[in-house]
Amino acid sequence: MFDPRTELLVHFLAARAAALAVDPGAEAEWTAAAGSLGKAREEEPDLAAAIDAKDLAALDAIRADWASGKRRWPDQDLHVLKRAMRAFRKRLRVTLLDAESSVGVGPMSGGRSSDICGITPPGIYPRAIWLELARQGRLVNAGQGVFEIPPGQSQD
Repeated sequence: MFDPRTELLVHFLAARAAALAVDPGAEAEWTAAAGSLGKAREEEPDLAAAIDAKDLAALDAIRADWASGKRRWPDQDLHVLKRAMRAFRKRLRVTLLDAESSVGVGPMSGGRSSDICGITPPGIYPRAIWLELARQGRLVNAGQGVFEIPPGQSQD
């Protein structure tokens, strides 16, 4: 089931559309797509109309506009990405503080600097969120499940 707090509606609808391309009459897929809309039903009336009318061509056109950047993503997706980025930065800050203040540093010293530049992102968000943030250039995928803040961006 779709969770609007941690998943992207754009990706969820893309998966439903892929399944509908194979079987356009799959009632379960249309029901799942309609159930996932939530607040987007009022914000995106043409999207809701396409799903309610079971119009796969219109849904594909909307998805293509999202992919090309001609159409703004739904607000709920933008909020999910913003929350995920905030969680990433907070996890990175905590990781850096932990590395810099480990036992063994003298109480009169200024600590030591950390050479940590990437972390495994918080597990509360699915991998698709982190890959999307990397695709948008807000994170860098360093491989092995590790992501970094791009050079030139502040870590705060």
